[in-house]
Amino acid sequence: MSVDATAYAATGNAPAVAVTLSRAPRPGSRRWAVVIGGALLPALILAVWQFVTATGAVATSQLPSPQMVWEAAVDLAQRGLLWQYVAISTQRVVIGFLIGAALGLALGAVVGLSRFADILLAPTLGAIRAVPSLAWVPLLILWFKIGEESKIILITIGAFFPVYTTVAAALRHVDRQLVEAGRAFGYRGARLFFTVQLPAVIPSVASGLRLALAQAWLFLVAAELIAASMGLGFLLSDSGNNGRIDRIFLAIILLAVLGKVTDSILALFERWAVKKWA
Repeated sequence: MSVDATAYAATGNAPAVAVTLSRAPRPGSRRWAVVIGGALLPALILAVWQFVTATGAVATSQLPSPQMVWEAAVDLAQRGLLWQYVAISTQRVVIGFLIGAALGLALGAVVGLSRFADILLAPTLGAIRAVPSLAWVPLLILWFKIGEESKIILITIGAFFPVYTTVAAALRHVDRQLVEAGRAFGYRGARLFFTVQLPAVIPSVASGLRLALAQAWLFLVAAELIAASMGLGFLLSDSGNNGRIDRIFLAIILLAVLGKVTDSILALFERWAVKKWA
């Protein structure tokens, strides 16, 4: 919908100038467009999946039908296992992510702000970062057995490095003039960090947190595939051993959905933080 307004020249014989003002689209319309657009590809994948299984183009022993996966979910839910697996895995990810993100923020700040800490710590942390997630599993089991500690520590390791890397790199490139302006107002130490330097790198910190959350889900599966008796990683491993491909697909779908939901929650925090501090 548009509103036309015509402004006429006030001097000489200048021709009239027509100016057309358009009303801005409602915010809700764009939000719905994003939701519908984002649902198109999953709907297409589901339709193709249903078609190839219904027509027998792919054997159900290799690709179960959506109905088979749904029935597997209903069966586990009726036995009280489905939501228990989801809750346990989500709890492990949240705890490990929060610990890893806090440590990554703290150590990233130290390395990013101190040249001495950068020289002392960065090479060692870079080497540890290169260690694959599965390489930690035997050591953590040996030290902490197969209890919750080993799984949460592994997830913490996964969440730590994306936050540490992005925070340290971002703080190294904070505008020097901005820092000097803060010092001119009497800010020093922690006050300078929280008032000037941290707000300057909020977008990078938020991106690092989202990467850390994705990494936490990856490390969760690594932990639960080998050393767990509950959780979605255990469901993957146990279903593979028993040939239950329907449950394998169910676990993969649940991990994808949970990963997307938690990332969306963090995206809301990112928008709020950028609007408030950046």
